[in-house]
Amino acid sequence: MAFSKAEEFEEKDILAARFAKALSHPARIAIVRLLANHNACCYCGDLTTELPIAQSTISQHLKVLKDVGLIDGEIAPPKVCYRINRENLLLAKKLFSELL
Repeated sequence: MAFSKAEEFEEKDILAARFAKALSHPARIAIVRLLANHNACCYCGDLTTELPIAQSTISQHLKVLKDVGLIDGEIAPPKVCYRINRENLLLAKKLFSELL
């Protein structure tokens, strides 16, 4: 069994790595950009008109971004309303600024 030594690093470095991993695909960067430019929430179907990828693929990318906390999903039956988590986006920006 392989053991991860990630917990031996500083919390801010672990978090920066998680944000970086979540943003490591151009579709996810495009999704974050689109959501950041909308004041209201967006539904997955709305994003399909903006991006050249299938709705199922967008849903997978939304899950990655939501799991790391860069976006929030609010259930508005029968859909989920997505919006940027500005607090975590600013934290990611701060962590990346310190790094770069």
